[in-house]
Amino acid sequence: MTQHKADLMDALLSGAKKAGADAADAALATGDSTSISVRLGKTESVERSEDFAAGLRVFVGQRVATLSLGQLNHDDIPQLAERAVAMAKASPEDPFAVLASEGQVAKDLPELDMCDETDLGTERLTEMAYQAEAAARDTKGISNSEGGSASQSHSEVYIAGTHGFSAGYKRSGFGFSCVVLAEQDGQMQRDYDYSSAVYAEDLKDPVEIGQSAAKRTLARLGAQKAKTGSFPVVYDNRVSRSLAGHFASAINGASIARGTSFLKDEMGKVIANKTISLIDDPLRPRGAGSRSFDGDALPVSRTELIKDGVLNSWLLDLSSAKQLGLAPTGHARRSLANPPSPGTSNLILANGDMSLAELIKDIEQGFFVTELMGSSVSLITGDYSRGAGGFWIENGEITWPVGEATIAGNLKDIFMGMVPANDPDLTSSSIVPSILVEQMTVAGS
Repeated sequence: MTQHKADLMDALLSGAKKAGADAADAALATGDSTSISVRLGKTESVERSEDFAAGLRVFVGQRVATLSLGQLNHDDIPQLAERAVAMAKASPEDPFAVLASEGQVAKDLPELDMCDETDLGTERLTEMAYQAEAAARDTKGISNSEGGSASQSHSEVYIAGTHGFSAGYKRSGFGFSCVVLAEQDGQMQRDYDYSSAVYAEDLKDPVEIGQSAAKRTLARLGAQKAKTGSFPVVYDNRVSRSLAGHFASAINGASIARGTSFLKDEMGKVIANKTISLIDDPLRPRGAGSRSFDGDALPVSRTELIKDGVLNSWLLDLSSAKQLGLAPTGHARRSLANPPSPGTSNLILANGDMSLAELIKDIEQGFFVTELMGSSVSLITGDYSRGAGGFWIENGEITWPVGEATIAGNLKDIFMGMVPANDPDLTSSSIVPSILVEQMTVAGS
């Protein structure tokens, strides 16, 4: 942290104490980003942003208030601190509001290689977007383009508190994508591909991505309605991460404390197929969701949330842990305008033993889902229904394209019927392979 930023954080905390706060913490986020959009070989937009935001949370007994700021200077801090304390005094008591103690905060912060200081510049970003789109448009059968894009970002996050913790980390992200269209018999189809990474050198070749986007689009031509009935459903690894997200939402400590999750009474029980293990790993080098401490300033560690189908842990921040009478698990996520809440870092669903082709080969009739649209998912009951597109499976082979289908079931049954492949995208913060769900209701719409 620069001395200027450190001084601002110290001033916020000391201002809060002088204004009457019993305790306080502050967060600071800065960053810059550049994004390029092109279409039909011409640049459509070049955008550059530089962001600064701060947040101050104050405690007056069990009363809490959070103030977020888009700009900050020393002269304004006393007034801001007084306003935050006045807000807290006017708030109702929160019996579960808690700030980490000096003994709880992280002491040894791991180096996770989360920031690539490379500046690709507008020229290189534009070239990447052009290359991806051109490679797609040069593919026979592609009739139009929604464009290509490329971006880079660098950010810094800091947290400090009256508990004595003061630290931060830097993060970077790079990526590009393109979306193209094709037409057959008056029917238009579109699809995309992309590459993203924490380090620029880990990005894929733009030409390869463009060609893949074109191939995916052309494969969708001639889409038909899905058959209706109960069939195996295979989620492509581009959409299977949504299933891991439903796991994470259902074991979020805030939902468990409120009693609004269908898994609230399932700790220590089998909730998924024995092939399913779900891990949250904030310590993954170059991980898109890595972090060296959590939003409560607590230390973080690799956590086995589900092991061989058995639920082992909730996702807990300090507040939800206090409500449940448990120890926090280092899963607090922090926004500047709101208090911390539980969330994941790098969510990993462990690989199975089979490739995608092996996962499909024994399916006589089934649905290979490559796109999800809309959502009707209840985490209270587990009821699940989503619009979907993809391809029909016949005799172990991916065959004709499917459009405008609906897939439905209950997450309890879906989790028990899941079988993972071994093909995850390692550049995402949700690292999940393709997944077979043994039976779901499929309907052509």
